[in-house]
Amino acid sequence: MKRAGLPETGFLRLPEVLTLYPVSRSTWWAGVRAGRFPPAVQIGTRCTAWRAEDIRALIDATGSGRPSE
Repeated sequence: MKRAGLPETGFLRLPEVLTLYPVSRSTWWAGVRAGRFPPAVQIGTRCTAWRAEDIRALIDATGSGRPSE
């Protein structure tokens, strides 16, 4: 399914991820450490991103596209 603002492939920086999966930055990073959210990809010395495919799979796994409490 095509989602607005989510490319088919490529990388997304954290601000883009958080517009698609609205949680706080600290909640996101805690979820990455706990394995609830996809791992980051280091694309530069100080540049971290996530694969668009991984974010799409995360959104699809939550069903409605919103995180569950």
